Amino acid sequence: MKKFYEARYTPEQQKLAEEIIGMEKAALDKYFKGDMSGYLDLWSKDNFTYFDANTEERADTYEEVAHFLKTVVEGKMYADSYDFHTPRVQFSKDMAVLTYQLHADTSLIEMHYNVIEVFQKDVSGWHVIHSTWDLITPFSPNVKKPKVIV
Repeated sequence: MKKFYEARYTPEQQKLAEEIIGMEKAALDKYFKGDMSGYLDLWSKDNFTYFDANTEERADTYEEVAHFLKTVVEGKMYADSYDFHTPRVQFSKDMAVLTYQLHADTSLIEMHYNVIEVFQKDVSGWHVIHSTWDLITPFSPNVKKPKVIV
């Protein structure tokens, strides 16, 4: 059954959404076998930023994230299965945003992430120019609330 937003897709957008979701799932399939090449190929080498729930600052280059994946994660991150939950693709002219929830019990951590992948089309195809992997957590009581509700 199609979601309400999928009913608004043009045939071209439907095809592109399937392609983008397919590229992401192919990268995840490799990722959970200890192989980082899927993401290293998917992410833009020229224009890339990355936020992760386990880092304090944004990574501003492909090289920063590639180094992390190759030295800390590659060959160590395994999962027998994962749940790629509620993917959605939103479109602009040469950009697309994929959002989904990711759940996996891996060899390193138990993952529960909200994932945002911003794709941009260039002469070589679609590549991720920004990626955010943020923990799925309920609203924290430690977050400062406004003193006056407007």
